[in-house]
Amino acid sequence: MEKFHYEQNGYSRSEVNHFVDEVIKNTEGIIVKCREQQKELDKLKKEVAHYQTIERTLNEAMVNTQVASDNIKRMAHEEAEMIITDAKHGANRIVNEALLKAEKIEQEADMLAKNMKIFKRKLKIIVEQQMAVVEEIETLELE
Repeated sequence: MEKFHYEQNGYSRSEVNHFVDEVIKNTEGIIVKCREQQKELDKLKKEVAHYQTIERTLNEAMVNTQVASDNIKRMAHEEAEMIITDAKHGANRIVNEALLKAEKIEQEADMLAKNMKIFKRKLKIIVEQQMAVVEEIETLELE
């Protein structure tokens, strides 16, 4: 606090006036500084609001991206399951067809084996009959 000199009718007017001028000047400086700071504060609030909007947008984009990624993964998984199921059905069909072919071939092989036995028997009978004829001819020639 400043001390003033005492004069006839109280404190020195010039010192008090000088002090009041200084206080006014300081107060005006403070007011100007407060206004500048208020402007800066308003500007920063607008920037914060802008960045909050960007942040919300980015968060929404991240959520949407995650949802899309989950959907893609789910669809890929479902498609993979469908492919596997189709492959299993195809494999089962191929195996069944192969089994049917194998059974048919086995039946044909059995039929051929039976026919071969019959053919051998008939051939054996024919050969035996021919041998009998040859023996008969030999017997006739000898007599």
